Amino acid sequence: MRKVLFQMRQVTLNPCMAAPFGGVFTLCGETRGFYVTDSPPQRALREVRRIFSSHMTQMVLLAMVILLGISGPFGTLQSMTLGPRLAYWAITAPLTFALGIFVSTITGEALRGKVAIWAARALTAGAAAFAIGICVTLLNWIAFGIAPFEISYVGPLLVSVIAAAAVIALAAQYLWDNASPTGAQIDAPPALLERIELGKRGALISLSVQDHYVEVVTTKGTSLLLMRLSDAIRETGQIEGLQIHRSHWVALRQVTEARRKGDRAVLTLADGRELPASRSNVKALKDAGILPK
Repeated sequence: MRKVLFQMRQVTLNPCMAAPFGGVFTLCGETRGFYVTDSPPQRALREVRRIFSSHMTQMVLLAMVILLGISGPFGTLQSMTLGPRLAYWAITAPLTFALGIFVSTITGEALRGKVAIWAARALTAGAAAFAIGICVTLLNWIAFGIAPFEISYVGPLLVSVIAAAAVIALAAQYLWDNASPTGAQIDAPPALLERIELGKRGALISLSVQDHYVEVVTTKGTSLLLMRLSDAIRETGQIEGLQIHRSHWVALRQVTEARRKGDRAVLTLADGRELPASRSNVKALKDAGILPK
């Protein structure tokens, strides 16, 4: 009875322990269940935020707004003066761009591995273009009072907007898929970091098994994810690292000291922690130059 009361008290004091019983990991910042509850719309929203946070994206959108405001495509040159036209495109361009990214991300994930690459590109571009066409039609309804039921107006508008958006989306996908690797792409944050809190997405230091979780340690903090160590290691991307123990993986750049301890080894990491290296992994550490040969 005393043991049961102690366990109940522990669950009450530590809401992280209660999470596995409920299946939803929302009570503790350290064990947020991105691995379980992360949905395609959430990932698409993160992609939109990531792209829009780029200064290059902001500059391109500003240039597009100015160009569209001056040129006045899709009848806006005849129906609006310069000021209202710039305001119209300042709303329409970012909104349709964000919608295109959102729809493309969700559609691309849904089609990945299920159809040929060319078919996935076409369907993704088509879905994004259709969504943008509907969005522009609704915006024009709000801005000009032109109901979307007037086929003589909406029909040509949808055809021209969808065609233009589809061509742009296809070109963007082609350039993205066939771009040569750059330093920025090689140094891109690993996918694993997208599973943890934004404030803790620093340089990856180590991964360690903690019961059914993986403890992810970065230069900005520690988080727990419900996943296997092998799956976490696969998501470390381009980071150079080694699994030094059945329960530990380290980023090689974060190793500040290494010493032998019998037929095993002990590594000191940049945050001051020490992790053991098993005997079977000593050779890999020597090959990596962490231990002397």
